[in-house]
Amino acid sequence: QVQLVESGGGLVQAGGSLRLSCAASGRTFSTYNMGWFRQAPGKDRDFVAAIAWSGTIVYYADSVKGRFTISRDDAKNTVYLQMSSLKPEDTAVYYCAAGQSGRAAWYESYDYWGQGTQVTVSS
Repeated sequence: QVQLVESGGGLVQAGGSLRLSCAASGRTFSTYNMGWFRQAPGKDRDFVAAIAWSGTIVYYADSVKGRFTISRDDAKNTVYLQMSSLKPEDTAVYYCAAGQSGRAAWYESYDYWGQGTQVTVSS
């Protein structure tokens, strides 16, 4: 069992930056692939970024490439999402997820989810 708690969301102006954190419970964090997804009102939950359990492979949605960076610190059981050059269309609830198999961008690949943190980007 893995419990995930996101933090770091908030209100930011377009062009600004935020860093989201996702703290995980449990001693097996280093064996999990970690992902970030986001869901805007009335829309599906979309893939944003993922990092393999090894930390050596990362994936990004085309919409965030070059602006967002995912990283992990296994000593702290935490995964991060550094978001820069934010746009109003990045406004959403951001969810952290953990899984051990499957494609990184697939919702179904993840077994555990956090409660989400709101990111609002004003124009």
